[in-house]
Amino acid sequence: MYAIVKTGGKQYKVTEGLVFETELLDAEVGSAVQLDVVLAADGESVFVGEEAKNVNVTATVVEHGKSKKINIFTYKAKKNVRHRQGHRQPYTKLKVNSITIG
Repeated sequence: MYAIVKTGGKQYKVTEGLVFETELLDAEVGSAVQLDVVLAADGESVFVGEEAKNVNVTATVVEHGKSKKINIFTYKAKKNVRHRQGHRQPYTKLKVNSITIG
């Protein structure tokens, strides 16, 4: 059984026991969160739209962190213009506990 969930403006395909990183969520480490389900499927049937609202996906917050640094360097040729900037995207690591229908 799997589900497509929406969080942080993105969609992820999840199964039970999967650990994945998403955009930073406002939740404590160790707490449970409910994820919005877009689509769910088991062996025989697919749940979409109104049927998908009956599917519950619960996940536990494993950790918060920052991803690898991205270096941005821009310049304009022959103008002596150079800009250097870095960015580290914050994330939340989630572990899917259960996918239940009903």
